[in-house]
Amino acid sequence: MNKRTTVFGVLYMCISLIGIAQQQVDSTTVEQLSEIVVTDSRFNLKRENSGKTVIKISKQDIERHQGKTVSELINTKSGIEINGSRSVEGQNLGYFVRGGNNRQVLVLIDGVQVNDPSLVANEFDLRLMDLNSVESIEIIKGAASTLYGNAAATAVINITSKRPSNESISGQFLTVVGTNQSQDNLNYNVSSFSNNVTVSGTINKFNYLASFGNRFVDGLSAAQSDTPEIDPFSRYHTNVRIGYDFNSGFSVKGFLSYDDLKTDIDGYPAPSYTFSDTDDRYYAKQKRVGLSPQYVYEKGSFHINAAFTDIDRETVSDFSSYHKAKSYIVDGYNKYIFNKTFYTIVGLNYGHYSSLFSEEESFTNADPYLNVVYISGHGLNFNMGGRLNNHSEYGSHFVYSVNPSYSVTLNKGYIKAFGSYATSFIAPNLSQLYGFFGANPDLAPEENATLEGGLEYDTKRGFKLNGVYFNRTEKNTIIYTTGYENADTEAEVHGVEIEGQFDVWEGVDLTANYTFTELKNGIRLRVPKHKINTGIGYNFSERTYVSLQYQFVGDRVDVGDVKLKSFSLVDLYVSQRIINNKVKLFANVTNLLNEDYFEIFGFMTRGRNINFGLQINL
Repeated sequence: MNKRTTVFGVLYMCISLIGIAQQQVDSTTVEQLSEIVVTDSRFNLKRENSGKTVIKISKQDIERHQGKTVSELINTKSGIEINGSRSVEGQNLGYFVRGGNNRQVLVLIDGVQVNDPSLVANEFDLRLMDLNSVESIEIIKGAASTLYGNAAATAVINITSKRPSNESISGQFLTVVGTNQSQDNLNYNVSSFSNNVTVSGTINKFNYLASFGNRFVDGLSAAQSDTPEIDPFSRYHTNVRIGYDFNSGFSVKGFLSYDDLKTDIDGYPAPSYTFSDTDDRYYAKQKRVGLSPQYVYEKGSFHINAAFTDIDRETVSDFSSYHKAKSYIVDGYNKYIFNKTFYTIVGLNYGHYSSLFSEEESFTNADPYLNVVYISGHGLNFNMGGRLNNHSEYGSHFVYSVNPSYSVTLNKGYIKAFGSYATSFIAPNLSQLYGFFGANPDLAPEENATLEGGLEYDTKRGFKLNGVYFNRTEKNTIIYTTGYENADTEAEVHGVEIEGQFDVWEGVDLTANYTFTELKNGIRLRVPKHKINTGIGYNFSERTYVSLQYQFVGDRVDVGDVKLKSFSLVDLYVSQRIINNKVKLFANVTNLLNEDYFEIFGFMTRGRNINFGLQINL
């Protein structure tokens, strides 16, 4: 069976199951609670009152993908391509959301912005995250700079850490072992090890959580070669969180985290300067500490999120470099609700970022912002905001967003139409201005504008379907030729995203999404024009769960106009709970059909691999 037949077969299956699902939900009397979304407004709003299609990855979703990484899980969602997540473990990740790049994606951890000022794209490295320490993830796509500032041009990924247990002491232990092999070397040797231990609890007004996780993977080379050299990867993640509720109105939370990543990499040795299997290495250490006081009063609340990050990175190769970066971030904002109709936020975001190159370089931003959500109670809703970016090197730039929506109640569910227009400002990063390779201190900032519109239908009885069209334009796109420079022409990307969630029948659920992304002007590498994700899960019983996931990634273009062919992947997951649900055994098989493909030209991808896991809750 060829790939085209496979793709159309999966699409036919999805359409058929959608039909079955619609018949089923029409006859069932089971109703679902209204889903609450936060990231697009910072308020707890019902999904029907949101003007966006917010992707929500729940605690249950995460538990059904144990053994995978944060980037692998996010990569199954519409509009998103996390390039490198299917390759050797230490591969650099490309965040290609709606045809964008790493510079245009902002990551939050518990509401606090995280990034690395020493990286070329100033992004947060998702390889540092341990999925087992995550409670949930929300993703909003499109420009969100009015609420979140610089870099929030194509997506905001809001990661929420695990919450402390309500018991005085509670513990969880998880271990996963598995293979890490290529398509043509299926030896099934154990080469992957992951462990996580979490202890948490609540004692009167005090709560705490401490977790430690480690991951070690070897068995594969980053580069494809006739005599591959194994490139091992290791990561340690430590996280401590404490909180104290002084009274019903005032509480304080604090955190301390430490991440240590080491990986062998392949590169461009002298004198040939052509890509090959080398003995290069990469090290990264990240220390973060933060404090988040909160005061709640009758109709509102005041919040402060403050964090300090210290980063050490080193690359050992023919082009060795050492980076030391620091960032200080304070985001203070007041939320106030007028008559359950106007939800307002007034805030000030301050950031100081520095990185060591030949000498230390830095910049600061101080951005006041205002956002208002209007909920009429009769279906009409507005989400509007503005931010004045005050950058120490580039002066002031005003960005804004307008996001109307209208929902109509249908039985117990709703149908919603929405649209938005939003602008973003992205200043050049320190590495692009002053770094070791191709620096250009004369770069101009990028400016983005995103237009989108769509529909969402939710029965709240197991059937949800939404679709959105987007169009994004970029001015002064920063590109790399012989060095960093601004593109002469305006870039434009447009596309369509379709998502569905369906309860086919009792115990069986289906998810499916399709993304069409087309570059109208400009240059983009490794962005597929077509991408499909589908998954079907079945609860055989309260304790037994099985799921099958399918992913199709269309043709892409890589460096040197190399055309990368499309590929299809199938993953299988099985879990069984025992001993009063305190113990869970699980296994997953990734790339079940052992598809051979390139994700990045010249780099290895993973073949069929098997993981076995054990989780114990105490």
